[in-house]
Amino acid sequence: MTDTATSGARATPARARSGRRSLGATAEAFLLALPMWVVFAAFFLLPLAVTVTVSFWEFTQYSIEPAFIFRNYTDLFDGCVEDLPYLCTTLKTYLSTLKFCAAVWLATLVLGFTIAYFLAFHVRTLPVQVTFFLICTIPFWTSIVIRMIAWIPLLGRNGLVNAALQGAGITETPLEWLLYSDFAVILALTHLYTLFMVVPIFNSMMRIDRALIEAAADAGASGWQTLTNVVIPLARPGILIGSIFVVTIVMGDFLTIGIMGGQQIASVGKTIQTQIQYLQFPLAAANAVLLLVAVMLAISALLRMVDIRREL
Repeated sequence: MTDTATSGARATPARARSGRRSLGATAEAFLLALPMWVVFAAFFLLPLAVTVTVSFWEFTQYSIEPAFIFRNYTDLFDGCVEDLPYLCTTLKTYLSTLKFCAAVWLATLVLGFTIAYFLAFHVRTLPVQVTFFLICTIPFWTSIVIRMIAWIPLLGRNGLVNAALQGAGITETPLEWLLYSDFAVILALTHLYTLFMVVPIFNSMMRIDRALIEAAADAGASGWQTLTNVVIPLARPGILIGSIFVVTIVMGDFLTIGIMGGQQIASVGKTIQTQIQYLQFPLAAANAVLLLVAVMLAISALLRMVDIRREL
């Protein structure tokens, strides 16, 4: 009886010390994460809360008044019911944005995967890999506007491409669809954002054990079978991360679509920019909230394809 009481008395301070250590570790972890939480709250949560709040405010041609109304959201879909089976302006704008997003995602995925595969499996030395990476990043040393404007002398009616095609006798008249068109927008966006797909895919490919490639070859697998059954499944985290980068950027882009589309192609980002210019801040905020929801749904669909936490 005495021994039991003594052992219990000894265990109690031990548990107390263990509890204090646990609380100390928790407090230390909290303090380490606190700066990031402050930054996250200041630059993401607070602006998002302000945007959502303003989206319910009332506005006229002369004033903006704090309120809680849903008219800004209903105005976005005004005429959708009456115009059926035709689409209202808002739905057409979102479908146009999704069209560009899907096309650019596919183009950047094909180019990014090809470049990353070449760098990871065909370039053997690190200095050469670094050199190629620097070549890929050279366009980022200049302004995004300059990179877009550089396409105009190439794709214009009297540009280099049309001159070369006519000089070679391939076409008799200039191709009008090369500039200020959907093609020009997709080309410029692909040029601007392919690197966002290359880097994460390359990082995933560099983590692939080369013994798996050799084992597939020893088992008689062809190059295509090795690519589809070994490389692509193991590179899925990089593909997903690159896809999230490209989708989120393209969905909100307005500058590239405005310049390369000749201010004639609709997009959600361009609509929000126009509403801000006309001081329709509550309507622009409501549109921004809908765009955020659309982007989150797209990201959720991508995350369902790959469990990125388990893969990483």
